[in-house]
Amino acid sequence: MPDSVFLIEPYIPALRRYAFALTRDHAAADDLVQDCLERAVARWPLRRRSGDVRSWLFAILHNLFISRWRQARRQPHHQMLDDAASAVAGGQDGVLIGRDILRAFNALSADHKAVLLLVGVEGLSYEETGRALGIPIGTVMSRLSRAREALRRHMEGETSATSLRRVK
Repeated sequence: MPDSVFLIEPYIPALRRYAFALTRDHAAADDLVQDCLERAVARWPLRRRSGDVRSWLFAILHNLFISRWRQARRQPHHQMLDDAASAVAGGQDGVLIGRDILRAFNALSADHKAVLLLVGVEGLSYEETGRALGIPIGTVMSRLSRAREALRRHMEGETSATSLRRVK
């Protein structure tokens, strides 16, 4: 077996979590991870030897997701409602809060979601996140701050932080 398989295998659970958080669909997340792993193994000799394998894998996964997202935007999409996700039994505050957090998270831009997931859920450093997404560390910190602020505002019931007015 190639060395790449042994070095990549420990990151598969984290890749699956990240893919599911991006897609919100287990089948689509598994497909995304599989394509990521295929690409990583096929391009193993092309990677930087001094680079971090974890960041490299997340970068591949993220780029595949963005490519698919852009492609899907160009095509009509029909989504079925998940009755199980919308049904809530009375008195389940934790379920309601979780639902509200997911709604707020889904309202974030793709850029903010990606940074929040990589730093907050997967535990990547700002530097690793920047490498994975191809952005400077300052941009990572800015997007993370704005994403957290948007989540906080949504949870507190605020509609927007500031409203801009056009002046003629």
